[in-house]
Amino acid sequence: MKHIHIIGIGTGNPEHVTIQAINAMNAADVVFLPVKGTGKEELAEIRRDICERYLTGVRILEFAVPQRQTAERTYPQSVDAWHGEIARIYEELIAGLPDDGSGAFLVWGDPSLYDSTIRIIERVRQEATLDFDYSVVPGITSIQALAASHKIPVNLVGKPVEITTGRRLAREGLTTVSTIVMLDGEQAFAKIDDPDAEIFWGAYLGTKDEIVRSGRLGDIAADILALRAEARQRHGWIMDIYLLRKGRDFEE
Repeated sequence: MKHIHIIGIGTGNPEHVTIQAINAMNAADVVFLPVKGTGKEELAEIRRDICERYLTGVRILEFAVPQRQTAERTYPQSVDAWHGEIARIYEELIAGLPDDGSGAFLVWGDPSLYDSTIRIIERVRQEATLDFDYSVVPGITSIQALAASHKIPVNLVGKPVEITTGRRLAREGLTTVSTIVMLDGEQAFAKIDDPDAEIFWGAYLGTKDEIVRSGRLGDIAADILALRAEARQRHGWIMDIYLLRKGRDFEE
């Protein structure tokens, strides 16, 4: 039976790649490497660097990732249609494997957290006639990388942590004392009416271009906005994440 390895590779530092991930990569006959087009070549280069460092005799097959179309669609509708397009590409890639062959997808961060590779692979299993199974190898998440760079624990003692998106933060505001925000294309932190909250922000975590800033939200929100805009202009893309925090350890 064909087998697919879904492998978390961390946030861009090749040394984030675990021994389990390296073994899984080398157990594959081919590594499928996504290319996201103009302005995002660096993302593919980081994956190529990881492959060059750790692969021995494994074929690399690059494929183009379609852009998500948003016109006249709600966010869920656009993502569903986009996943359908990617699933058809995955189906073709898997169909090209020999009956007992294996392939690998290298996933930024960890496959379980705000990544859709697992659900797209499940979609292929449900909608296609291919016979294959798959396994998942965990990776270092951007949450871990952010906390390490800022030298902080994610949670306050005895307090919960929320992981959410910029879209939801903009709609609901801060609802917990520690809130991790991902996928924030709207820079929702700048709209939070809680200037005494702390922000721990990072972009390009784990790469040579890593940027981190922290402080009172009311003092540095504008600086982060300017820094983020300049970095995105320079690189053509940005991946950032931040923790918003209210309160202190041991406060009731």
